[in-house]
Amino acid sequence: MSDASQDSAHETAADLVHYAAGDAVATLTLDSQHNRNALSRRLVAELFAGLERAEADDDVRVVLIRAEGKVFCSGADLSEATEGGMEEGARRIVELQRLIVSMDKPVVTRLHGAVRAGGIGIVAASDLAIASEDATFALTEVKLGLAAAIISLTVHHRMSPRASSLTTLGGEVFTGRDAAAYGLVTTAVPADGLDAEVDRLCASLATGAPQGLRESKRILNRDLIARIDAHGEEMAELSARLFASDAAREAMTAFLSRKK
Repeated sequence: MSDASQDSAHETAADLVHYAAGDAVATLTLDSQHNRNALSRRLVAELFAGLERAEADDDVRVVLIRAEGKVFCSGADLSEATEGGMEEGARRIVELQRLIVSMDKPVVTRLHGAVRAGGIGIVAASDLAIASEDATFALTEVKLGLAAAIISLTVHHRMSPRASSLTTLGGEVFTGRDAAAYGLVTTAVPADGLDAEVDRLCASLATGAPQGLRESKRILNRDLIARIDAHGEEMAELSARLFASDAAREAMTAFLSRKK
């Protein structure tokens, strides 16, 4: 938001997630541009901390997640995935999705540029998502011998079954406009109107009474929370097993080599 003020006592320019609050909106900005805002252990930990800080602030009614750079989020940090096991990391992504879904305050994502793989789990966990029409999305896991396992908990809850099959099995790029048609995002708008629409929506949500927002969100998300609780551990174990497989390790190593 334009009037947001940062608390320098709690963050530095080196943080991967910046926190600002103003006009009843807490803004969490992903800023790990060296790895295209990948979900590294450190970024996930800082995002957790920012969400919990916003939840505890009585002056905050809405949480906005956005990103700096040309990429909203490139998904899992594949360099970490090839260096060590992913079991704990997979569980943390399950927990991150559950936190977003179960918070008392609505969470909005502002989407531009590329949104890939695990980053789409943040989008699907959010209550509302506003995308630029020219943003691009892809569930690329299938191309690397993986599966959209842990994020299927939220992604397949939001998207229609046919759209889920198309995007999960195909792994192809689709646009913000497609994402809206598939049910993944709330709406897609022209790039030059993205900030204005996000500001308008956050301001509208902020007029809700805290109790009304809390109880309404609980009603809306109770089935999704039950889904995460029922299948989260199974999906985390599957994800870790796939990441550790020879086929996936070879594909990830080749992918990282091409990037370099």
